[in-house]
Amino acid sequence: MQLYDELLIKGFERACEKYPDRPAVIYIGEKISYKRLKELINRFATALHDLGVRDNDKVMLYIPNCPQFLIAYFGAQQIGAIPVPVSPIYTPYEIKYLINDSGAETVLCQDTNFRYIQEVFPETSLKRAIVTNYVDLLPWHKRAVGALFDKVPDGVVKRDQTVYFFKNLIRQYPPHPPKVDINPREHLCYILYTGGTTGFPKGCPLTHAGMVSFVQEIRAVGEGHIGEGKEVFIMVNPLFHQMAQGVILGMVLTKGNTAVLMPIPQVDAILEAIKRNKGTLFLGAPTLYRMILENDRVSFYDLSSLKYCWSGGDVLPLEVFNRWKKQFGVPIYQVFGSTEVGFVAMSPLDKEPVPGSLGLPLPSREVKIVNPENLEMVSPDSPGELLVTSEYIPKSYWNKPEETAASYVEIDGKIWYRMKDFVRRDQDGQLYYMDRSADVIKYKGYRISCSEIEAILQDHPAVIGACVVGVPDPKVGERIKAMVVLKQDARGVGGTELMKWCRDRLASYKVPSYIEFRDMLPKSKVGKLLRREIREEERRRIAKGERTIRV
Repeated sequence: MQLYDELLIKGFERACEKYPDRPAVIYIGEKISYKRLKELINRFATALHDLGVRDNDKVMLYIPNCPQFLIAYFGAQQIGAIPVPVSPIYTPYEIKYLINDSGAETVLCQDTNFRYIQEVFPETSLKRAIVTNYVDLLPWHKRAVGALFDKVPDGVVKRDQTVYFFKNLIRQYPPHPPKVDINPREHLCYILYTGGTTGFPKGCPLTHAGMVSFVQEIRAVGEGHIGEGKEVFIMVNPLFHQMAQGVILGMVLTKGNTAVLMPIPQVDAILEAIKRNKGTLFLGAPTLYRMILENDRVSFYDLSSLKYCWSGGDVLPLEVFNRWKKQFGVPIYQVFGSTEVGFVAMSPLDKEPVPGSLGLPLPSREVKIVNPENLEMVSPDSPGELLVTSEYIPKSYWNKPEETAASYVEIDGKIWYRMKDFVRRDQDGQLYYMDRSADVIKYKGYRISCSEIEAILQDHPAVIGACVVGVPDPKVGERIKAMVVLKQDARGVGGTELMKWCRDRLASYKVPSYIEFRDMLPKSKVGKLLRREIREEERRRIAKGERTIRV
């Protein structure tokens, strides 16, 4: 058997054997041991199979950070099904598309977003919905106190033959799922979604062997630095995101460590969690680090237990890097990658991270830095577009041949993914971020497709054209600005109406902060939108000190 030829859950099961009584998860003060978490995973897997979920069926996870996410993620994989994690704040418009594109027949959702599922259910491939609540796994007395003081968000659930309740399933079914023959090299471990260049999110599938390779290399980075059975990781990043899955598996659940799951990323709650649980490991987007540093009460919390902190999702400003090290005495290490390929690079832990560096490429990731026009390699230490390949990464999107052709290229017999990030590489092999494609906006660690927002705006009956760009903002990375051209006969349509149009169809973090009306948009001779030209125009405006009017 090759090093990575096993199911993803095997690493977790080895930790269960070695550390059965250690807390795997702490959630709203409740500790769930490795032994108990494994039992719940097996119970849920048994339930799914009895409900009719079979090999290669898709199970959508439409929930925030909570133990139920991990239970469903591993439970689906146990019986050969494929989890499809998505953001719990997606709108009905978005979730309908994702269900149908993935072909999901089962969804696990919160009672608070069940109404969205109920709204789109008849128009999708869904056969069943499993509903849970923030406090389903808490003891009765904690649930009672939460209900008494109205501290637990809940929603109305209309019962019918297609609706099941998570807490009932794990009570009713034994922890004995059927054995399913799964080839780790061929069987999908998950499908994750990322922004699309044609206006629709695209699915990124990955096999079990691919995810195991990713997790094992993260473990290797921590070797000799991240302990086993003694670390406490404060899990703030959303588990539907690939970065969070990689770190919680590579640094925590395969090493017998403990994850403190934070359902809502509220700064004071995060600081209290670090203090109360003596957190040693932390992961966040640059925006979160800035928010913590600027919190008026940060000095009231003892964060001296922190040993290793990582940043990912966007470029870490040097100012934040320096302030964090000065205030807490702990540097911030970097992780860098994408949903398509996982982590490409990480800062080594055997020395202080180099300011501005993205770290060293992982051993299985082969990288090229090329001229984006002809894909020829640039000279050493020169900036260019980053291409990545590996034996273990997927070579296409899920059912998206047009998107695949635009993002994957064959060079010298290998399929390379075009990262659309521009970097340079120094003599030591470390990567340094230079710029990104004009098609991608980084807001609070999210990678947002400009085309997706443009497509929504252009669906409005009064809009004939739209261009979306990122406006640099030191607090959040970039804010979203839309330039809109209205039809000649449009009357009375303003920014407020278009904002509402977007809010009804997009997750809140994708809604533009600014809308500017124009008579026309710059296009190439073949009619292609020159988004980079508008982006540079906005940068020049900011450099001159001109303000962007916010709607």
